[in-house]
Amino acid sequence: MADKNEQLLQTIGRAISKYRQAVGITQAQLAEILGISNDAVSRMERGKTVPSVLRLLELSEIFRCELADLLTETSNRSVDQARKLEALFADLDSIERSELVDLLERMVKWKQRT
Repeated sequence: MADKNEQLLQTIGRAISKYRQAVGITQAQLAEILGISNDAVSRMERGKTVPSVLRLLELSEIFRCELADLLTETSNRSVDQARKLEALFADLDSIERSELVDLLERMVKWKQRT
């Protein structure tokens, strides 16, 4: 159970780091916005501390993302990865989606043979 908890903290930390960088702010700037120390932001991003639910909500507002994105963005669970693919496919037309599905199927078959 401890391993799963640690893995979840790492997942959340990587997501915080990724979204922070995507909006173009430094750890110091995020710390100032949140009213916490730079070290506290660093600990969150490294998965050393657990952000509270309220803090996660605050971060999702700053990053303009869904709260769930912070919890599942870098998850290795297949259901979370499928959701990520679904989001990537959303902006594509039906032909592009079909082509990508075909490409993914070929890649999986290739991987299964190796």
